[in-house]
This record gives sequence, structure tokens and C-alpha cells, in this order.
Amino acid sequence: MSLRNPRIFAGLRRVLKGEQLILSVLALVVGTLVGAVAIVFREVLLFIQKLGFGSSDEAVHYFLQNLPAWHLILVPTLGGLIIGVFVYHFMPERRVLGVADVIDAAAFHDGRMSATGGIKAALVNVVSLGCGASLGREGPVVHMGATIGAWLTRILHLRRSAARTLLGCGVASAVAASFNAPLAGALFAHEVALGHYALTAFAPIVLASVSGTILTRLYFGHDISFLIPAHEIASFLEFPAFALLGVCAGILSILVVRSVGFTQKFIGSTGLPLWARPALAGLAVGIMAVGYPQIVGVGYGAINDALYEVYSWSLLSQLLVVKAVLVVLCLGLGFGGGVFSPALFLGAMLGGSFGLTATALLPHLSSGHGAYTLVGMGAVAAAMLGAPISTTLIIFELTGDYELTIAVMVASVIASMIADQAQGGSFFGWQLRQRGLSHRWGREVNLLRSLKVVDVMTKQFATVLPDEPLSRLREKLINAPYGELFVLDAEGKLVGTITLADLRHAAFDPDIGDDVTATQLARVEPPVVCREDSIEHAIRLMEQTGDEHLPVVASNDDKLMIGFVHEKDAMMAYNRALLELHSEERGDAPPKLF
Repeated sequence: MSLRNPRIFAGLRRVLKGEQLILSVLALVVGTLVGAVAIVFREVLLFIQKLGFGSSDEAVHYFLQNLPAWHLILVPTLGGLIIGVFVYHFMPERRVLGVADVIDAAAFHDGRMSATGGIKAALVNVVSLGCGASLGREGPVVHMGATIGAWLTRILHLRRSAARTLLGCGVASAVAASFNAPLAGALFAHEVALGHYALTAFAPIVLASVSGTILTRLYFGHDISFLIPAHEIASFLEFPAFALLGVCAGILSILVVRSVGFTQKFIGSTGLPLWARPALAGLAVGIMAVGYPQIVGVGYGAINDALYEVYSWSLLSQLLVVKAVLVVLCLGLGFGGGVFSPALFLGAMLGGSFGLTATALLPHLSSGHGAYTLVGMGAVAAAMLGAPISTTLIIFELTGDYELTIAVMVASVIASMIADQAQGGSFFGWQLRQRGLSHRWGREVNLLRSLKVVDVMTKQFATVLPDEPLSRLREKLINAPYGELFVLDAEGKLVGTITLADLRHAAFDPDIGDDVTATQLARVEPPVVCREDSIEHAIRLMEQTGDEHLPVVASNDDKLMIGFVHEKDAMMAYNRALLELHSEERGDAPPKLF
């Protein structure tokens, strides 16, 4: 029986008494599925890690200290080669998918994502991290969560607003399951993935976040990510130091993001094949792991060591530099993985070394460098992810310490402002801008880009053959919609257009005979749009050419005409969608799912 069977949904409406309740039930389904997938992803990652390095421990760096150098170098290098070949041959656009693609789907594609692409991305990411890529697991889990929400949307044929909400549910559950932080997961979905706080989406996203948290707590227990020691702020006079740490965190975030771009350009100029690049990054990871095993993989064991003040200032500083270089190489050369864990790692090392310095200078005002480690984690993560609110809440839910959370808030806001002013926002925003996109253009422009020409075009248009005489053109042009004829050949391919303006006096001049044909009078190679082009593209083309309507072709290659789009119809469709969007975000009307 089809999942889209009307009887199923009629029954759901009778039992659940409303679209919002149906959406809430679907949110619970998504949240539970994503929580289960997060568990599987983590266990598979540790299994691959055991195959490669011989240990499935989160604090694998202690085990790696006893491995021979050739083993440490071989595993990430070979893993990078496998990943490079797979991405080159099987991944869309020959790149690894991540959180930026989730934002892209929410902003420009009505929450639609490819399930096949999601499965391939999960495989790439889990193998990369299991083989030691110096990146994070939260981003891949977020992408998988969004993919699950989009998959359920597709098989149920849900509408745009419900599709974006379920995508947000997947994101929220993924973050909550990763950090044991349901409130932060819900806000992260709104703050980063959706870019708004729609009232109608908030309740389902919260339910998904909570369900994902419950499932992972049942499996892993309460301490999923970190073992946080207790800290106490010594004095509010210490807050200028936390603010300065926020400045340092913002600068570090800028350096990392810009270095990724520089690395991509440089390696592209060398001509190194795409499939070989992750292997080069893996080689660098392996070589550095000989001296610094803490940088292998996700690195949560090393973060816990920093939180418990195990490392010296010298080791903290060295790990900060080495990890930053390897993060840049892994991201720039195409390894799979996210930036959340690396941001936390870098923040921990930055905060720890900063805290040791501050404590040495003003010991009577210091809360201990472990507190600075936590603040640094929040600040760097907030700047790189563009999520100061949800990052602060993650720290609060992990620690339950109100005063320390205020310190994190101060540092996170300052770091985020610096990153925003210097590079226009987060790492994900930077990735989108490299593709010619930006979620900061506003919901209205994004809406224009999400609407397609095929949705507003009309199939009622007047056509003529290339050899039709002028007498026939006169008759057809008088009755043609919008005063335009489309000259099509025998196969239906567009040859040109004829308008009253194009003919000028010829159409009604009795001295011009029927030996003049449509081909001679037509405007050849007129501006056209394809069926999958956005309304924004069509409107801009109309502005450039002065045309009020454009032919729609199946593709630019065959020029097979399938309709035409009028400026008035495009603007009316945009206005309707804009009203629906604003109503959705204000919660003025209940969601329409089907």
C-alpha cells in the first residue's frame, strides 16, 4: 500500500484531529530515527577505528602512543586514498556533503535532499573519521538527520513548510543526540539550518530534539560527549579576560576559514587530481600523529584531558597549532567530516593556554584554566558555526553552571561578531558563498530562487511554422496571447519569436506580399529560460531584455519549447509564496501538510 494513500491520511486526520498534531507525530518519528542513526554512526566509526588502529576507545590517543610510526602513517593515508577515489567517482559534484548542504536545502530547495546522496555522504564521513581524519562527527550526523527528515517528506509528499520543519527536526535531533543537549539542539536547528524561529515549527522541532536525546541517553547514559569537571567563577572582575578570549577565538576562526580557502586554491593550482588529495591530507595526519596522537580523529579524549587541566601550556599551544593546520588540510583537501568537533578542540587548546597565562598574571582572580578551556570551546565553536545562542546553551546543558554560561555567552558573542564582520559569518556561510549562494540574502530572495519557472509557466501559446506566409502571420498575430507568435520547426524546437513590435509596419502593410515568411520576420535566438530555472533568473532576464514574457524550453541544448512565462504570473506566484511564508513564520495559520 502506498504511503501516500488518501485513506491513511484521512484516518490520521480523524484520529489526531489536526495538521499540527500530525506534524508533531512525524517529528517524533524523525527524532527517534535520527537518534538511532546517531548511535549507529558512532558505533560504526569506533568499529572502523578499531580495524585501523586496534582500539575503539574514545580516548584513542593513549593507545596510539604505542603504535609504530608506519602504522600511524599508513592508516589515514590509505583511508584518504579510498575516500578520494569514492568521492571522485560516486559523490555529487565530486565533493563531500555536510551542514552547508543542509542550509542550502532549507533555503533554496524547500527542504528537499537526496537520500542516496545522504547515504553516500554518511559512508564517506564514517570511513574518514574511523581512519583518523582530524575532523568531527556532529556535522555528518546533522546531515544524516536532515536527510532522514527530507526522506520522510518525499515519501509522504508533504508541502514546503512541512518539509522544512521535518528537515529542522532531523537537525535538532542530531545535535541533541550528539551532545545530550535537547534545548541546544532545537535552537541550533532554528539558528543555523532554518534561519528563522517559525512558531509552527518550534513545537515539532523540540519534540524531535527531546526524542533523539532520550534514545541516546538510554543507550550511552548521561555523559555522551565530555566529562565536565565542576568550575566556579572566582570574580566578575575576570570577565574582561573572558572577553579578550572571545577576541582571540574570533581571530582563530577567521584564520582557519580563510586558510581552508587558500589551501583549496593552492592545491587546485598544482594540478593534483581530486581523488589523490584526501590521501595527502591523510599522510599529513599520520606524520603529525607520530608526535601528537591527540590530533587523530574526533579528539574528544584530548578535549577531556584539557578540561581536567592535564596538559601544560607548551603542549596546549602545540596542539592548537598542529590541529589547526590539520583541520585546514583535511577540509581543504576533501576528507569527510564536520567542523564542530575541531572547533571544540581548537577552543579547548586556545582556552587552556589562555587560561594558564591569565592565571599566571592574576592568580587571585582566576577560576582555573579549566574554566577558560570551556569558555574557549564555546567561543571558537560559536564563531565557526555561526551559532552563539545554541553553542552557549550546549555549554549550559553540559555544565548546569549559570555563571560559567554567562562567561561563555560573552566570549561567544564577541567571537561571532568578529567573525561576522571580517568574513561575513560562519564557515557554512563561507562554503555557500564559494558556490555563489548566501542564506543572508534574505528569505524573500531565497524564495525567488526556490520557485521554478515550470511552476508558473503557461502552455497556451500561439505558434507558426518557419515557412508560413505573412498573410497567415497577420491573422494569428491579431489573436495571439500577449501579441506574440513563437516560430517552431516541425519538431517543436524554437526558431524565433514574432511580436507586433518586431514586425513594426510590415504586418499590416498591404504592399508587402506573401513571399515574406515567418523565418525572415522572426527575431532569431530570443532570450529563453529552462523549465528548472528559478523565477529570480527569469525576472532578471526580463529586466535585462525588456521582455515581459519569455519562452520556456526543455533545455538549452535542444530548444524544445514547452511553454512561456509572463512577468505578471511570476510576480503573482512570488507574492502568494511570500504571504504563505510570512504566515508560516508568524504562526498565523496552521500548517498544511499535504
